[in-house]
Amino acid sequence: MTLAFMPLSLTLMLLVTNASSTSPGAPKEQRGEQRVWAKVGDLVVLPCHLSPQELQSSWKQLYEKTAVRWERHGESSHKEPHMVLEVEYSGLLKRARSMMPRASVRETGFRQGDFSLWIEPLLSDDAGHYEALVRYGKETRRCQLELGMVTVTVNPPGLLVETEPLLLNCNSSHPAKLVGMRWFHNVSLVPISSRFRSRHGALSISRTTVSDSGPWRCELTYSDDERVSATFNLQILGFAGPASPVVYAAVGSAANLPCLLNRDPSASSILGVSVHWSRLAGGDLEIWGISRNGSNGSFTLHLPEVGPWDAGQYCCAVSVHGTTITRDVTLAVMTVTPSIKGPVAEGSCLLLICSLTHPRGHEYFQWRQLSSGLSNGSSFQDTPRSPAVQRYYLGSTLELTHVSQEDIGTWECSVHGSEGRLGAVEYELYITGAQLSGPRPILDGQTSFGLILVLVLLLVASILALILQNRRIFSPAFPALERVVTAPTPGNAGKDEGQEGKSLQTEC
Repeated sequence: MTLAFMPLSLTLMLLVTNASSTSPGAPKEQRGEQRVWAKVGDLVVLPCHLSPQELQSSWKQLYEKTAVRWERHGESSHKEPHMVLEVEYSGLLKRARSMMPRASVRETGFRQGDFSLWIEPLLSDDAGHYEALVRYGKETRRCQLELGMVTVTVNPPGLLVETEPLLLNCNSSHPAKLVGMRWFHNVSLVPISSRFRSRHGALSISRTTVSDSGPWRCELTYSDDERVSATFNLQILGFAGPASPVVYAAVGSAANLPCLLNRDPSASSILGVSVHWSRLAGGDLEIWGISRNGSNGSFTLHLPEVGPWDAGQYCCAVSVHGTTITRDVTLAVMTVTPSIKGPVAEGSCLLLICSLTHPRGHEYFQWRQLSSGLSNGSSFQDTPRSPAVQRYYLGSTLELTHVSQEDIGTWECSVHGSEGRLGAVEYELYITGAQLSGPRPILDGQTSFGLILVLVLLLVASILALILQNRRIFSPAFPALERVVTAPTPGNAGKDEGQEGKSLQTEC
C-alpha cells in the first residue's frame, strides 16, 4: 500500500519544487558573474538586460511600471552594499551623493529590456562589486558583475615634445599574478627594440617622434588567463609635413619657407615658445627671429624677392620647455638663361635653358607658351593660349630653330615631381623690328619703289609748273618784245607768212 503511493508522492514533490523555482516572486539571476574593465576617466557601461527569449515572453509586462535599483559592495562583495542609483515605479530617480551626476540609466531602454548602468567619468573609487535588482510586472531580475580598474599613465605627464623620452605604465586592480604584457600602437604590435623597451608592466621609448602620436593599447595577461586591456591617446608636439621640405621659387618672386607644428602650443597652455631661422651663407650665419603671437603653430619665413644667391638650406629651430627641435628647409631657385641676350632677330636660332638650384634628382621640366604676341586686326594683343592650343615641350632646354612672329609672348618653364607640379618660371620673348603696338606691314618692296617714283614725278611737275608761272608773271614788263618779227627761213617762209597774218589779225 505504501509502495503504491510512492510514485504519486514523488510527482507531487517535483511539481511543488518546480513551482517554487518559477514563482513570480523568485528573482531571475544573470548566469555567471561578469567582469568589466575600464580606465579611469572613461565612460563605462555595466550591462544588465534581458535575453531575446525573456524579452519575447515579458514584453507586455515591460510596458507596465518598472523599478530598478543598483547597489555597490565596494572592492569586496562581503562589504555592506550601498545604493548607487534607483528608479522607483513612479519614475522618481535617486542617486548616491558620490555618483551625482555621473551615474545614469536609459529609461527609454527599459521597454527593450535594457537596465544597464552608465558611469562617466569613471573614478578609481568606483571599483568593486555591483548588483542590480529589476522589478517589472510580477517578474524580478538580478544582475551581478565586477568592475575593475585599468590605468595607463605617461611620464612625464602632459604634452610631450618630439625627441623627449617617455615611460608608459599599465596596471590593473586584478588580484592575480601578471604573467604577460603586450603593447599595440595603431592596432600594430610594438616590437621590442633599442628604442622600445618593456619592463615590469611599463614601456619606455628612448626618443619619441611625431609618428608615435595616436592610440597606444596595453594588454595584460594574468595567471588565471584573464586578459585586461586599456588604451591611451598619446600626443607629441613636433613638426607637420615632410621631414625635409623643398620650396621651389622663380627668380625675382617671393618665397615662403614653412615651419609648421602639428598642433598649436598655446592651445595646450604651453608658454615660453621661442623660434628663430638661420642660414649659413658665405661663411656667415644669418639669423631671423620669428614672433609667435597669433602664429597658431606656424612660423613661416617670408622672403619678398629671391635671387640665385638666396638658394640653399635654411634651419627653423623651435624651443619648448628647454627642448629644441629643428627642421631644415631647402630653397631651390628657378632661372631661365637665353642663348641670345636682349631682343632676338627674326629667323635666328634661340635656346632657352631652364635651370634649378639644389635639384633632388627626380624632377623633370616642361615648357609651354602661355600667350602669343601675334597682331590681331589693327592692334597688338597679348592673347592667352587655351590648353588645347598650347604647345608643350619636355626637357630643361627649349630650342627655337627659326624664331618667328608666332614665338613672341610669354613662355613658362615648370618643374614637376612625383607629387605633381613643384614650381615655374616665366620668360618674355621679344623679336627685333617686330611691330608690337600697330598693324603688321602690308606693302612689299615693289609697291614701295613705285610709290617713291610717283612722288618724285609729282615733285618735278610741281617745279616745272612753278617755273612757267613765274615766266608769265614777268613777261608784261617788256612789251617791245612782243612786236619783234623773227626773220623767216627759206623753208619756213610760207608758214611764217601765215602765222604773221594770223598775228596781225589778232592784233587788229
